[in-house]
Amino acid sequence: MAGLAAPTTATAAPGAGGAAPAPTVEERRLDGEVPQEILRRSGFAAVAPAFARGLGRADSYREARAVVAREGAALWRRAVDRVQGRGPARGDLSRDDDRPLYWARLGMTRELRTWEPGFGLGERQRAALLTELERTSRGQADLRLPRGHRDGHGGHGKGVKRVLLTGFDPFTLDRDVRISNPSGAVALALDGTVVDTPDGPARVETAVFPVRWADFAQGTVERALRPYLPRVDLFTTVSQGRVGRFDVERTNGAWRGGFPDNDNVSRTETVPVADPASQPQWTTTTLPYAAITAADTGRFPVYDNTAVTEIPAGGDEPVVRPDGPTPGSTAREGGGGNYLSNEIAYRATLLRDRLGLHGTLPGGHVHTPVLQFGTGNTDPATGAVTDPEFVRNRLDIVAQARAIVAVAVSAPGTDRG
Repeated sequence: MAGLAAPTTATAAPGAGGAAPAPTVEERRLDGEVPQEILRRSGFAAVAPAFARGLGRADSYREARAVVAREGAALWRRAVDRVQGRGPARGDLSRDDDRPLYWARLGMTRELRTWEPGFGLGERQRAALLTELERTSRGQADLRLPRGHRDGHGGHGKGVKRVLLTGFDPFTLDRDVRISNPSGAVALALDGTVVDTPDGPARVETAVFPVRWADFAQGTVERALRPYLPRVDLFTTVSQGRVGRFDVERTNGAWRGGFPDNDNVSRTETVPVADPASQPQWTTTTLPYAAITAADTGRFPVYDNTAVTEIPAGGDEPVVRPDGPTPGSTAREGGGGNYLSNEIAYRATLLRDRLGLHGTLPGGHVHTPVLQFGTGNTDPATGAVTDPEFVRNRLDIVAQARAIVAVAVSAPGTDRG
């Protein structure tokens, strides 16, 4: 895509903290025509410049942190409100689109990363500001569960059930920068909503995560989820998976397969976690997969995916196991592969188990269908950023994900009331 002029960055006299870092690979994609069109057609083009002006008025680290926290949270709330139909659309891009949040956030992180304030800003302080911006603009600081507390047996008082759901940013953007991630759209559409079930209402709270190996190694998943897993009735991590189908992933593996992330970084290694000495090769879903796959939730088929790839005990070559891992094997792919969708499922379910919730808390991973552009709009170089079939596919995926949540939280064995 042809480049555009970089937006004005908030600057002042260089501080004592040294030169500001350069934008990341992910942030540099912002200058393409497609990201700029998405921002313009959603009304989000002014987000990063306004954030830059706010930073420019900050004359201390404390003030800068307040600006970051306020504007990051405002971006998340604005994106949720747009998707859920509150307030003006401020553009002709369909409201269900998750991409304005992604590209606006990158505009903000680039402004913050390259900011040169008049006061001294150390490397650790800038990193802390970036972490706060990521946390607040991804909904991780906006998880508002109804009152109540699960007891040691997984129960809580009668009332609204509580569901925690996570999605992801768009990815594989060098292949097609127009890409939308339906899991992010699901998160925006369901955040703060109440899902009706045969057993009563369930409140859904959501957050989204980056497609970057480094963030996961630094514990972003565990920091975000640990305070809430003991308080919810069900959790599910969600990501985009295979064409034309949903999958409930039965088993997650402790292996990173090396596919490049959104910064074009590869990692091929055992999933790095705290206390690796007690780290299992596999974790399993506790979602009610039989109930989910049996229910009529929408136009896409839903599968209980049991396949994994392992190195058998005593072996040295990977073997595909359609029915799950064998005793003593080493993980090479979970049901959801060996990319970050598998990793978030592995980390979330390992956290569940380390918190002692395996027997009482339903949780696991759901893969959505691939979100496809319409016929005649599949060429990344010449295609439009949206089309009616693309929108219909995303809306159908979101609606079916909502139905899957309703089935899962009301299935036998998941009633915590």
